[in-house]
Amino acid sequence: MILNGSCHCKLVTYTVESQTAVPFMRCFCSICRKTGGSGGYGINLGANNDTLEVKGIEHTSVYHAIFKHGIGNKEVRSSAERRFCKHCGSALWLFSPEYPHLVHPYASSVDTELPVPPSHVNIMLDSAPAWAKKIEMNGPSYEEYPPMSLLQWHEEHESLT
Repeated sequence: MILNGSCHCKLVTYTVESQTAVPFMRCFCSICRKTGGSGGYGINLGANNDTLEVKGIEHTSVYHAIFKHGIGNKEVRSSAERRFCKHCGSALWLFSPEYPHLVHPYASSVDTELPVPPSHVNIMLDSAPAWAKKIEMNGPSYEEYPPMSLLQWHEEHESLT
């Protein structure tokens, strides 16, 4: 499925091909929630990075999240690049060099009509504020990451586009 997306001010537009365009996973981690989530969570899709075409890339900026990790909660800079419009602040996509074949557009930036998911997977609930935990959870929920991958969920639900 071809996804067309943009920022709010339309200075940045993109097109990318996605085999996994059903917006099923809600991430409640503080990074997704604060950089791209208005409902207390962020929703990222999976897409083929080789197909990403961007107009207005010069209007974007990159954020590398800082998080606490390991013994002693040492602050670590994430290698993942969270791309956003530097004019209107719209979250656009995430790229991680650990998975160079993938790019993860934020569902909120996609202008193409997306398929309706049969349910949602709720992840990183240990980071969710109490008010966000009151959101209807109509699918499996995990305190941290789920045991399945993005592709496994889509294969199980026969929702590859």
